[in-house]
Amino acid sequence: MKILIIEDEVLLADSLKALLTAKGFETDAVYDGKSGEEYACGGRYDLIILDVMMPKKDGYQVAQSLRKNRCQSPVLMLTAKSAVEDRVAGLESGADYYLTKPFDTRELLACVNALLRRQGQQVNELAYGGTRLDLDSASLLCGENSVRLSSREFEVMRLLMRSGENHIAKETLLTNVWGYESNAVENHVEVYVGFLRKKLAGIGSAVRIAAVRRLGYHLEYVHAEKTEN
Repeated sequence: MKILIIEDEVLLADSLKALLTAKGFETDAVYDGKSGEEYACGGRYDLIILDVMMPKKDGYQVAQSLRKNRCQSPVLMLTAKSAVEDRVAGLESGADYYLTKPFDTRELLACVNALLRRQGQQVNELAYGGTRLDLDSASLLCGENSVRLSSREFEVMRLLMRSGENHIAKETLLTNVWGYESNAVENHVEVYVGFLRKKLAGIGSAVRIAAVRRLGYHLEYVHAEKTEN
C-alpha cells in the first residue's frame, strides 16, 4: 500500500515517512501544497496525509482540487487548528478525517488503518525493517524464510511490531496477551520473548528484541553482536 505525505515541516514529514515505512507502507513525502497536488494527481495512492498550513497551496485548496479532479484517495488532514469551524472546513474541502497537532503516533496509525479499512483495504501485515508479521497466518517472514508462531508468540510479536522502537513494558504485554485475571507472571513474558528471539534468528532476521531494565522491550536492527539481558 502506498501513502503520500504532504507536510511543509520537513522534520515531521520525514519522521512520519520513517514511521510508516517501518510499518510496511511504501511512502512518499513532499513539502508544499503545489508539489503535493502534482504527486497526488500523478500517482496512485491508497491514502494521502495532508497538512493545512503550507506554502504555495494550503491543505484546503489541495483537497478541493483533488476532489474536483476525481481523486478518490482518502485524505487524513493534519493541522494545529482545533476549532469546530476549522474541522468543518477541512471535511467540507474533501478530507475524510481531521487530526489535530500535536498527536500521538499511535492515534495517527489507528487513523491510517481505519481509513484504509474503510476503503476495503484491510491491513493484514505488520513490518519492521525487512521482517514481516502476517496477521492472517500468524507467521514471521524474512525474505523467503518464514516460521509459524503460537497464539501467544503471535500476540507478543504483534504488540512489539506495533510499538517498533518505542518501549513496551512487561506489564503491558502481560495484561494484553494473558489478560487481567491470568495467574501468569512477568517470567512468562521473558520466556516467550526468548522463543521469539530464536525464531527471528532462525529466519535470518536483522531485527532483535532488545530489553531495557525497568522500561521493557523494543525492536531494533542488529548492527553488531550484543549481549542479551
